[in-house]
Amino acid sequence: MKSVKAILAAAALLVFNQTFAQESPNEVVITGVRFAYPLVEKWIRDYKAENPQANLRIETRTITDPAKYDLLIEAYEQEKEVRETREYISVGRYALLPIANAKSEFAKEYADKGLNEKTYKQIYFHDIYAEKDKTLPSNYTIYTRLQKAGAPLTFARYFGYVQQNIKGKTIAGADEHLIKALLKDETGVSYTTPGLAYDLQTRRPVEGLTIIPVDLDGNGRVSKEEKALDNLDQVIAAVEADKIRNVPVEYLHFSIAKQNSNPEAKKFLLWVADHADKDLHQFGYLKGEPKRLADEKQKLEKFAAVK
Repeated sequence: MKSVKAILAAAALLVFNQTFAQESPNEVVITGVRFAYPLVEKWIRDYKAENPQANLRIETRTITDPAKYDLLIEAYEQEKEVRETREYISVGRYALLPIANAKSEFAKEYADKGLNEKTYKQIYFHDIYAEKDKTLPSNYTIYTRLQKAGAPLTFARYFGYVQQNIKGKTIAGADEHLIKALLKDETGVSYTTPGLAYDLQTRRPVEGLTIIPVDLDGNGRVSKEEKALDNLDQVIAAVEADKIRNVPVEYLHFSIAKQNSNPEAKKFLLWVADHADKDLHQFGYLKGEPKRLADEKQKLEKFAAVK
C-alpha cells in the first residue's frame, strides 16, 4: 500500500512541476521572422546572463505562428487593426541585396555591369508597362517566397509593386530556403538580407553566392566603389549612408500584446531597446533612427509600468 501511495504522490508531484513550469511567469515565448533568430538568440543569451531566473525561448514559425507566444518579431509593418492591439519597438533595420549563383552567366555578367533601377525592375518583376531592355539575358531563374513575408513584401513595395508581381519560382519555407534553392541551380537569382548573404564570421559572401552590385547613388551606372561587395562591414556602411538608391530597407520590429502581456516579456523588450545597437552590425543589420527608437522606448516604458 505504501508503495502505491508513494507512486501516486510522485506522479502528482511530477504533474504539479510540469504545470508550474508551463505557467511560470518567467517563461517568454518568442516567434516571428526566421532570419532574425540568430540575432534574437544572442539577445536571449545575454539577457539570461544578467537574469538567470528568466526562461526565454524561440518557438520556430512554420506556415503560421504558434498558437501561444509572448513576443513577435516581424520584418514588415502589420495592418492597422493588428497594430492597435500591440506595442512595438523598432530594434534595427535590414537591407535586401540582389544575389545570384556564383556559377551563373547572370553573376558573371552583372557582377561587373551591376543593376540600375530600370534593369532591376525588368529582371525581377512582371510589368507589362516597363521599358524593355533587349540586351538583358534570358537564361536566369528568379527565386522568391511563396508565403506572405517581410522580405518579399519589402522588396516589391520599394520598387512600386506587390509581392505577387515578383517573377520566378516560388519557394515554400523561410528566406534561407531561397538561398538553398539558388545554390542548387546554376541559373539561380534572388534577393536576401546581408545576414544570410554573408558569412558572419569571415564577413565575406557565402560560398557559392555572388552579391550583385547596384547603382547606389542613382546616376544610372555602377561605379567601382559600388562594386566593392567583398566585405560585409563595408556594405553595411555604404547602405547606412543617406539617400542611397536601389536597396530596399525596412525595420525589424518586436511587438507585445497590449492586453494580458507577460511581465518578463516587457522587461526583456526594454532590455533589448537598451542593448540592441551593439549587436546589429555583427549580424548584418543596420542601425535605426535614434529618435524613433527613443520615442518607442518611452512608450514602452509607460506600458511596462502598468501592472
